[in-house]
Amino acid sequence: MRVLVTGASGFVGGSLMRRLQQDGHHTVLGVGRRQIDMGDYRQCDLAQPITLDWNPDVVVHAAARATPWGTAREYHEQNVTATANIIDFCERQGRPRLVHVSTTSIFYRAAHQTQLTEESPAGPEFLNLYSQTKWEAEQLIHAYTGDWVITRPRAVFGPGDTTLLPRILSAAQARRLPRLGDPATPVQCDLIHIDTLVDYLLTAMSAPQAVGRSINLTNGTPVDLWEVLTDLLTRLGIPLPTRHISIRQAMAFASVCEAVWRTLRLPGEPPITRYGVSLFGYSKTFDISLAREILGDPKVTTLDGLNQLANEMRI
Repeated sequence: MRVLVTGASGFVGGSLMRRLQQDGHHTVLGVGRRQIDMGDYRQCDLAQPITLDWNPDVVVHAAARATPWGTAREYHEQNVTATANIIDFCERQGRPRLVHVSTTSIFYRAAHQTQLTEESPAGPEFLNLYSQTKWEAEQLIHAYTGDWVITRPRAVFGPGDTTLLPRILSAAQARRLPRLGDPATPVQCDLIHIDTLVDYLLTAMSAPQAVGRSINLTNGTPVDLWEVLTDLLTRLGIPLPTRHISIRQAMAFASVCEAVWRTLRLPGEPPITRYGVSLFGYSKTFDISLAREILGDPKVTTLDGLNQLANEMRI
């Protein structure tokens, strides 16, 4: 099978590329914005029309602007325009199966949400530009005339992660990680290990029952977020948060920070965002019955994945 992987210079796309290269059963080409030292890889700006001389059987579109901060133009170009260009490429190259990597954050509200399903409402209000533009990209996928599958992973972690846990650990080391909400109220959250996600993407590349479906992907075992973070920080010898801030206070402060950063066009990211407060202050869990039915059970448990990560980070 000939496979094109977009976002191959990133966490998810790169992990999928390496698995495909190792198994020896596929001919693979990866593309990404950055120049990296990887075989079967080409630097490519997906915000521009795609002119690759490549006829894949499957395209896994993992490229996206996944950081929690950026301009409206950056998010639109990297999430919406890039998806439109990938669809155009696929339409011109024989309409291969298109597996689109979206996100569960299209569902998020500033509130506790549990047992969300594929039928749960998304929009019209979104927590940030990332969620909004990923939802807009999904709507483009629905119009593709070839076979398509939309996957929505939740909080991907594991070796190679540069967005989720590294940011949390960095904030904790700098003593900038407060405990949000009431310490007596657990914040339940779903995660997905990168190996489990790659397994699911590989299955989605060929499973006939996945065609035309949007599928939420997690490890299927919600955990207490602050309990997990406390355990991980303790193992790594990082000081635990000592400050407690109410969600209301955190949201107010985040709103001010975002306004200042946008108005003054300050470099980097604000120290706190409303999206971040929502992730740390509110439960987000999912019913993955559809994923289990179509793609199978998660291969790496959340506990095993966290133990592996903690051991690797201590080395």
